[in-house]
Amino acid sequence: MTSKLSAILPDLSPFRSSRDFRLLWVQGIIAYFGSFMAMIALPLHIKDLTGSPLAVGAMGAVELVPLIVFGLYGGALADSADRRKVILWTEAGLGVLALLLLVNALLPDPLLWPLYVVAAGVAAMAGLQRPALDSLMARIVPHEQTTAAAALNNLRWQLGGIAGPAAAGIVVAYAGHAPAYAVTVAGFAVSVLLCLRLRPAPAAEGADKPSLRGIMEGARYAWSRPVLLGTYAIDLVAMIFAFPAAIFPFLAEDLGAEWSLGLMYTALAAGSLLLSLLSGWTNRVRRHGLFVFYGAAGWGLAIAGAGWFDNVWLVLLCLALAGAGDTLSGLGRMTIWNQTIPEELRGRLAGIEVLSYSVGPQLGQVRSGAMAGWTGTRTAIWGGGVACVAGVVLLTAALPKLLRYDASTDEDALRRKAQQEATLSS
Repeated sequence: MTSKLSAILPDLSPFRSSRDFRLLWVQGIIAYFGSFMAMIALPLHIKDLTGSPLAVGAMGAVELVPLIVFGLYGGALADSADRRKVILWTEAGLGVLALLLLVNALLPDPLLWPLYVVAAGVAAMAGLQRPALDSLMARIVPHEQTTAAAALNNLRWQLGGIAGPAAAGIVVAYAGHAPAYAVTVAGFAVSVLLCLRLRPAPAAEGADKPSLRGIMEGARYAWSRPVLLGTYAIDLVAMIFAFPAAIFPFLAEDLGAEWSLGLMYTALAAGSLLLSLLSGWTNRVRRHGLFVFYGAAGWGLAIAGAGWFDNVWLVLLCLALAGAGDTLSGLGRMTIWNQTIPEELRGRLAGIEVLSYSVGPQLGQVRSGAMAGWTGTRTAIWGGGVACVAGVVLLTAALPKLLRYDASTDEDALRRKAQQEATLSS
């Protein structure tokens, strides 16, 4: 029985092999819980102030440009600076922005424009931070534990993603927006203290300063690798067409179940959590491109179901299935990235990764909000899910090397493994 459970449950080897991984995992849970509190409270705040789905969806448009610019710059910065310092200072910056939300919420008449300003600032800080954080993971976790580390990181995100939205829905409904923002501020304060304990992670000797030339070098590398290109493109399509989280408040209202709003956000994380808890089998898979394809297609189908069904419990079930599909796709993407990208380009490629999995949701919010105002909430959701499936199928047909990726034979994966082993032995 023990051996059967170990084959199904998550592989905990990254916890045993890396102190910094343990610190980042705990820090992530705390930061994600606070971030999800704000992520739910912020669109609800805009909805309460405006009553407009377009105004809520516009939050994604405001976040888009800072995310692109700072994501690309953050990738170059991660290859030229101490990644620990980048993570620490951006985490502190996110805490300051959360404090601004709290101050605005405590005003007798809260203002609308600071919500958009803070949303843009959060996008900028996240764009700077994520490349350093993601590229650090590839350094502190052994090559053979990359899939296990990705599953544990997903589990961390999901624990925060379940507790944060559920708590936010209750806190905002019964206490208002300010207490939700206060929890976010406290979470970032604790997170900064944990980041202070990370070991320094300096750039490689002789690394160039951040530059447009360096960013283009990373982009050319990604463009020359069909497997990487496929992971980015499929994730973008899946998120742009089938990320309707911004209009969940209107879906709950349309279903006559306003009480289910927190559960809608939680259902996505619950499905992800279930797959991560049963992720032990993923360590034995070497064809990670299949994860990307089946996970993204499953995400689109499930989102289509969430928009189609009238029963709120069926909608919640579909959202849970969507969360599981997204996690499966994410495991494939993160494993391929960490197994194939050379260390000297890891930060810049992580910056491109930020665009693929962060810009997509922002555009998805804009698309869903605009389409909901035009066709109605339900059509915007199920129509986006159908478009997602079609796009994933077409991209996979255009980039067949993604489906054929095998970690045991891929030249880039074998080269990266040898590079990491040489670094550890020296």
